[in-house]
Amino acid sequence: MKATILTLAAVLAFSTGALAADGEVDAETEAAIMAKLAAMECQMAPDDIEVTEDGYELDDVICKGGQQFDIELDAELNETGRRAE
Repeated sequence: MKATILTLAAVLAFSTGALAADGEVDAETEAAIMAKLAAMECQMAPDDIEVTEDGYELDDVICKGGQQFDIELDAELNETGRRAE
């Protein structure tokens, strides 16, 4: 069920345009990223979502157990990298 919701959120985000005119993440994409993190039992401040050439970098993500990461997502919001901080 969670995967279906995330997939629908991602489709909606990309069908309406993932980036606002100023290069910041639009509200739909931000919501999809935050939902993905919640499903991963992680959280972060939405202001720490950075747009990259290939997708997004999530800075200072704190996951269950208190470990902190930087997480990279591609344009379809698939995790492509994770670095412990």
